[in-house]
Amino acid sequence: MYQGKYKVKTLNHISPVCREVLVDERYEMADDIQAPDAIFVRATNMLDYDFNPELKCIARAGIGVNTIPLERCSESGIVVFNSPGGNANGVKELFLFGISMASRDILGGMRWVYGYQDGQMPVDVAMEQVKKQFAGPEYYTKRLGVIGMGNVGSLVANIGIDLGMKVMGYDPYLSVDAAWKISRHVERVPDLGTLLRACDYITIHTPLTAETRDMIDADAIAKMKDGVRIINYARGEIVNEDAILDALEKGKVARFVTDFPTARNVKVKNVVATPHLGGTTVESEANCAIMAAREMDDYLRNGNIKNSVNMPTLVLERTGIARICIIHRNLPGMLTTIMPIFARDGVNIENMTNKSAGAYAYSVFDVNCAIPESVREQLRAVDGVLRVRVLD
Repeated sequence: MYQGKYKVKTLNHISPVCREVLVDERYEMADDIQAPDAIFVRATNMLDYDFNPELKCIARAGIGVNTIPLERCSESGIVVFNSPGGNANGVKELFLFGISMASRDILGGMRWVYGYQDGQMPVDVAMEQVKKQFAGPEYYTKRLGVIGMGNVGSLVANIGIDLGMKVMGYDPYLSVDAAWKISRHVERVPDLGTLLRACDYITIHTPLTAETRDMIDADAIAKMKDGVRIINYARGEIVNEDAILDALEKGKVARFVTDFPTARNVKVKNVVATPHLGGTTVESEANCAIMAAREMDDYLRNGNIKNSVNMPTLVLERTGIARICIIHRNLPGMLTTIMPIFARDGVNIENMTNKSAGAYAYSVFDVNCAIPESVREQLRAVDGVLRVRVLD
């Protein structure tokens, strides 16, 4: 087993519960670590980050990884983890605020209350004369469209049912695990257009990818009902800003609730913006930290990969004396090139497995002897191999 301490650099404040996993006996963790083995991050933009050669993994305490250069990490053999579902309940609870703010002009009403100056009448009298201007529709019996039915979207869809709404869900990548969580009363639609045309309220819970960037653009909004109300607790870039501001000005969109304020949208009437509060609860931050810490710990000590966004899932119980972990490109003949290297040096493989995901693959070998340096060097020299780790 590894005799020293793994060095973990923190780029943001991370909930101290991660110390339940990353214990002092095995880990040195601080924000000024040099040449770290791992990086713990929440929200720092790492797109131009200079990765040191020793860096083996990045653990994101949260779900979004659009600020991490995934392709560069993959080519460097750096595994990137996130913590799906860790903040799902926190976002679900914020949705309850969001749909209320999307319905009635609660924000406008509060501004009126706190800005009122006693004049001819006290506030409790004056408010009865103005409160109608803050009215809005009830969401009971209205149709709610949920875009993205993963850990958060499935919870939100179920809450919509509990609120007495008619709920439609759209997710072309719906997993079996997520499907089990969704109420049978949620109507799953096969295409986004059907949802956009039918719903009075639309809430977004998809990751930001090349495919989802600007998903809600002028064409998408044109398909929606007049007076639609949109909630975005996913990522700001999923909603095209020019399109949503134009739709608000024209009244096509009655209200836009977003967790991603910008210099432009905070100045626009009928925008309700919160400062990225979706996963900002004590419990969510702790859940994400402990999940990310477990992923990091299992990878560093055992070579297992779970909840990676750039490498395949691979979990193998350890056997033998040493474990060899190889990140490589997903090319034909890689294993037939790698296996003879073990045989030539008399290294017997007790157990092995290989998994691939897109352009990359991960192979793990448990062997019954110490690994000679010559074997390590031969493995690293194989064309397509990106990283070789030996866990004694």
